[in-house]
Amino acid sequence: MDLPHLRSLLFAPGSDERKLAKALASASDGVVCDLEDAVAPAGKEAARDVTAAALAAAEGGPARLIRINGAETAWFEDDLAFTAGLALDAIVLPKASPEAVAALGADGPPVVAIVETAMGLRQAYEIASQPRVAALLLGSVDLSAEVGLEPRPDAQEILYARSKVAIDSAAACRRGPFDVVHLDLYDEAGLEEQCRLARALGFRGKASIHPGQVETINRVFSPSEQEVEWAKSVVSAFDSQNEGVLAVNGTMVDKPVVDRARRILEEAR
Repeated sequence: MDLPHLRSLLFAPGSDERKLAKALASASDGVVCDLEDAVAPAGKEAARDVTAAALAAAEGGPARLIRINGAETAWFEDDLAFTAGLALDAIVLPKASPEAVAALGADGPPVVAIVETAMGLRQAYEIASQPRVAALLLGSVDLSAEVGLEPRPDAQEILYARSKVAIDSAAACRRGPFDVVHLDLYDEAGLEEQCRLARALGFRGKASIHPGQVETINRVFSPSEQEVEWAKSVVSAFDSQNEGVLAVNGTMVDKPVVDRARRILEEAR
């Protein structure tokens, strides 16, 4: 599975066989079997067994990821031992820090690191720069609780966090990060609006908590037909004229614009 091009990450409780099976049969690009927040402390060990059985029963389908418990918890080492025996596309690390990533060790599947603490946000570049980290994921619930952020309909309270995670991902030469979960399951218009805002800020995917959110996420984080046609015209004009700067349909085009056009075509593929 091509982790750099995942758009949607659907989280499902690792202790719920039915929800795991439904997620693994969905159209989501990736499914995160959640051993952390979605599982009560008394059910951690049983959740590993349920998750292993669900992954074994699923054929093909989305990329397979597991969110383990944090490095500071009593379940971390057992979770690591559990994931070592599975064929996974990535591990999702909560409350990421450079030290927590290092605790995973040098070997194993790539890591999606969740930036969800104030210190984690300060260290986002250092986290993204760790060799095993393939992408960052912004977690707003824990971050908002720690900082005292108050939700707004326009989500301006997390604008700085979104911007910093996107910039730090690019500076570390990582793919665009995954955006926060949209908690209102019935707010399709709001979900689309937030997907478009996140994409405009440099995000290239979004986490979700219900299969019904996947279609919107995949659609918004995919180049539109108009974008693809624009990108084709820019690349074709630039390659045929081989000039440093040229005009395409009355708009100046130089190397950064061409680079953006090539990225759109790569995403479309």
